[in-house]
Amino acid sequence: MNRKGGYGKLVRDRIPQIIREKGAEPVTYVASPDEYRNRLRDKLGEEVTEFLAADDANAPEELADVLEVLHALAAVLGVDAGQLEKIREAKASERGGFADRIVWTGNR
Repeated sequence: MNRKGGYGKLVRDRIPQIIREKGAEPVTYVASPDEYRNRLRDKLGEEVTEFLAADDANAPEELADVLEVLHALAAVLGVDAGQLEKIREAKASERGGFADRIVWTGNR
């Protein structure tokens, strides 16, 4: 059950076809725009959890799944990948990125 009380989970577009190719018949429906947005948020949490649990060998694949969900969420918000990257670049320019590995422990 998801956080809105519904059953099932959002899957990639080709999953029903893949299930059919394996001889089973999937039961699916198309989510409403509101449900889709909520299920994408749930999916983001699921994919982040899988990334956090992954070892270094599997982490890139899990990170790609996170990125796929981020792109879908951005599209729902009316932001394409280019715009999202511009927003990221602006924040990095203003506040920096994470490359310097700085850990803040408080102020004196």
